[in-house]
Amino acid sequence: MKSPDLRGRSAENLIKAHGYALGFDLVGIASPGPMDTAAAFDSWIESGYAGEMDYLPRGAAKRADVMTVKLEQLHRQIEADAGRPIIGKAYVDTGPILERDLARRAGLGWFGKNTNLINPRIGSFFFIGVLLVDLELDADAPFEADRCGSCTRCLDACPTGAFVEPHVLDATKCISYLTIEAKGAIPSELREKVGDLIYGCDICQDVCPWNVRFSQELREPAFRQREVLDGDAHGIATRILAMDDEAFRREFKGSAMKRAKRRGLARNAATVLGNIGTGDDADALVHALDDPEPLVAEHATWALEQIAIHTLDR
Repeated sequence: MKSPDLRGRSAENLIKAHGYALGFDLVGIASPGPMDTAAAFDSWIESGYAGEMDYLPRGAAKRADVMTVKLEQLHRQIEADAGRPIIGKAYVDTGPILERDLARRAGLGWFGKNTNLINPRIGSFFFIGVLLVDLELDADAPFEADRCGSCTRCLDACPTGAFVEPHVLDATKCISYLTIEAKGAIPSELREKVGDLIYGCDICQDVCPWNVRFSQELREPAFRQREVLDGDAHGIATRILAMDDEAFRREFKGSAMKRAKRRGLARNAATVLGNIGTGDDADALVHALDDPEPLVAEHATWALEQIAIHTLDR
């Protein structure tokens, strides 16, 4: 690139071309400034909808990510084109940045009623990464349209009724929150509604017409699930419940699933077995009653009670 400061539309096009070449599905450019949803975000926090996610108002602990590596590669490519160092910083859910706002401002999509960013070409099954660079670039036009229309499939499909209203999620009722972020017991009134979901929930995305029509198959090998997660929910839950700390660290080394810790995943596994298990799972659950984590033992007790109830009902 001839211009050392990367000004001009050709600079923007070249940066986007590098991004697509690195494997990003969408690339947009936005200017910094006050976020449009900052006030709504603050109100959401104050309403208690964030639950135990204290890191949201203060910034999350940084975590290694494959996507961060690609953003850093893009940063280095921009510096190579400019022929000089460029101050920059990559973020993927690791700092006090409202990524959805920046993505909408960069023209990448609109906020769906399920609170996810939706792109009309690929739906909402994608991660949002941000690369901040000290450059003067022409920003893309923001995505102004709301293409959800009168559709409420995501709101209607939520097993726990976690949506207070369109665009507002009470995270403390969300299965993703309950199985990943919550450190304590899953509320007893919500355990059956967890169903066979061991870690996270995508139901509100699965039913979205934009995903039904346009979501794409996984192409990034680094995002593929571990072998320990192969098979049906029953088999996965059984394997996880039987893990000790050493096995958990070995199987989930470098995985985002370590966020829930062994006690959290074992809690989830016991809950799932309580929902879909049979009398054949009694031995595994009885063994879990002696788990060093009281949280796991509590949910194993509940699971045994549920299986007993289901057996009587049959």
